[in-house]
Amino acid sequence: MAATGLLPTCVMPPVLLEHLVLRGTDSQRERALRTLSLDASLRSSRAQTALLRPSRPRAVVAHARAGARPARTVYDCRSSEDLSTAVVVRAEGAPATGDAATDEAYDGLGATFELFRQAYGRDSIDDEGLPLRGFVHFGQSYDNAFWDGQQMVFGDGDGEVFARFTVAIDVIGHELTHGVTDDEAQLVYSQQSGALNESVSDVFGSLVKQWSLGQSADEADWLIGQGLLLDHPDMALRSMAAPGTAYDTPELGRDGQPAHMDDYVVTTSDDGGVHTNSGIPNKAFHLAATAIGGNAWEVAGRVWYDALRDPSLPKTASFATFAQTALRAAEALGHRRGSTVHDAVGDAWSQVGVL
Repeated sequence: MAATGLLPTCVMPPVLLEHLVLRGTDSQRERALRTLSLDASLRSSRAQTALLRPSRPRAVVAHARAGARPARTVYDCRSSEDLSTAVVVRAEGAPATGDAATDEAYDGLGATFELFRQAYGRDSIDDEGLPLRGFVHFGQSYDNAFWDGQQMVFGDGDGEVFARFTVAIDVIGHELTHGVTDDEAQLVYSQQSGALNESVSDVFGSLVKQWSLGQSADEADWLIGQGLLLDHPDMALRSMAAPGTAYDTPELGRDGQPAHMDDYVVTTSDDGGVHTNSGIPNKAFHLAATAIGGNAWEVAGRVWYDALRDPSLPKTASFATFAQTALRAAEALGHRRGSTVHDAVGDAWSQVGVL
């Protein structure tokens, strides 16, 4: 595969594909095994490279350049796994193509750019105007989407269990946020810091969806990846409001995310359960956002964003370390918005058993 990048991160929890291997039809098992094999090659060096990557100084406040605009390019892989052979199908400012995956990727890249620019003053993923590139129709029936450190790559799904991975705008926001986390905090993709890495992506993926729909925290469904499960349109990959309830099907099994530290899952699979234990900080954000009220990206999102950018946040941060960092960010924001912000954030982390 020609794609490059230090930290490829996939939105699909591997346990879902593993269940398909055990319980799916012959064709479903074959496609799930192919996806797992490709994902394994993408993930194999993640923890080591993250540990070895040197830190760089981080500022606390971002300032997008005046008039910052996205620079999007969408490429068609034409079922190849070699990104170098992909062809440009839509560039910035070009009209819709009529290909759903192309146009959904283009719109999702733009929505993510605009949320970070308008809400947090950020100029693209690296805060330096990084052009946004998306590759669609990757591989054959590839059941995943990933950020490879430089660009977004989307599979079409198998057409039986999973839809194309551009269909959910929060998935696009989720994967692009891995790039923001890699640029800012470089959270090691293992154990609690890895679960935080995944959770931060769910947080801002959900905020991209809420921002694009104009929803308040109370109006949002807090689901990640709804629409991906073809036979279960009401289900999703994860629920931030109720971790452990996102899906329950014979072929995929039951959502195993915990919502409290009492149920933290100790495992060696999935880099120490990064897609599973992310339910705990996910629930903390949901509790904080709904307690504060209004648009979640304005206050709760600002707290999480400032915590992510805090220079004191270590790459191997535990849930408790991130919670304390968020409390400091909430206290700083609370001087301008009132003490309820700090109280809501602290209470949220307490309710999930972290503080």
